Amino acid sequence: MAGNYRTETVRVPGKPGLTCSVTGRGPAVFFLHGVGGRRQNWSSQIDAVADRYTAIAWDARGYGDSDDYDTPLTFSDFGDDLARALDHLNIDNAHLVGLSMGARILLDFFPRFRDRVATLTLCDVFYSYEHALSPAKQEEYIALRERPLREGKTFADLAPRLIESLVSPSCSEPVRAELYESIVALRVDSYLKTIRAATTFDQSSSLEAIDVPVQLIYGAEDTLTPPSVGEEMNAQIPDAQLAVLDGAGHLSNLERPEAFNRVLTAFLDNHASASSA
Repeated sequence: MAGNYRTETVRVPGKPGLTCSVTGRGPAVFFLHGVGGRRQNWSSQIDAVADRYTAIAWDARGYGDSDDYDTPLTFSDFGDDLARALDHLNIDNAHLVGLSMGARILLDFFPRFRDRVATLTLCDVFYSYEHALSPAKQEEYIALRERPLREGKTFADLAPRLIESLVSPSCSEPVRAELYESIVALRVDSYLKTIRAATTFDQSSSLEAIDVPVQLIYGAEDTLTPPSVGEEMNAQIPDAQLAVLDGAGHLSNLERPEAFNRVLTAFLDNHASASSA
C-alpha cells in the first residue's frame, strides 16, 4: 500500500497474460523494470507518486507473475504487450518510465504508439547495443548473462557477479538482497530470449524524432550504461533533460531512491496535464 491507497493486482488477458499492480489515483504513470527485475523494484517510486497519480508497474512477459511464452521473442512484442495493457486499463496515454530493458521497450514503443505517450522517463539505458556499448562491454554483457546459463549455471550462481556489475561500490546490503531475490526468481528461457533480443537493439536513428518531453536519469557509477550514453541521447532528443545521480550504479532507482524520486516527481508534476486521467 502506498500512503492511503490500496494496491490492486490486475491481470491483462491475452497471450501471454500479464500482471500489473495499480496504485493511486490521477494521471497514469506506467513503470517498466529491467532485464533482471520485476514490478516490485518500483515500490519506492510508486510510494512517491501514488498520492496524485495512478502508478502502474508490470511484470513483463516471462517475468514475475506474468505468463511465460513458448514462441520466439521479437523485441517489439514487449511494446505490443504494453499497448494491450493500456487498452485493458482504459488508459489513452500515460507517462512512461523505464529502466534499462524497460527504457529500451519504450524507445521501441514510441515510434509505433506515439499517441499513447505523454512523457518518457528513460533510465540507465543504451539506445544501440553496438553503438552505445564498446566491444569490451558487449562481450561482458553476454559473458555475465547468457554464456554461464547455457553452460548449466543457475541464477543463484550468477547473482553475486551480476549484482557487483550492476551496483556502485557503496550499494547497501538491503538493495543487494532485493536484487538477489529478483535475480533468483528469473526464468532461464525467457531471460535468455530477452538477452539475445538486446544484442540486435538499435534505436539510434529514432532519437531525433521523439517529440514528447523526456527525462533521462543515469547513475554516476553505472559502468554498463555510463552517463556518457545519457549525454549522447540528451544531445539528440529535442526536448530532453539529463540528471546524473551520485552514488548510483545501473539501478539508480534502487540505489538512490530519494534523489531519483525528486527528479521523477518534479518532471511529472511539470507535465502532469499531458496525460489522460
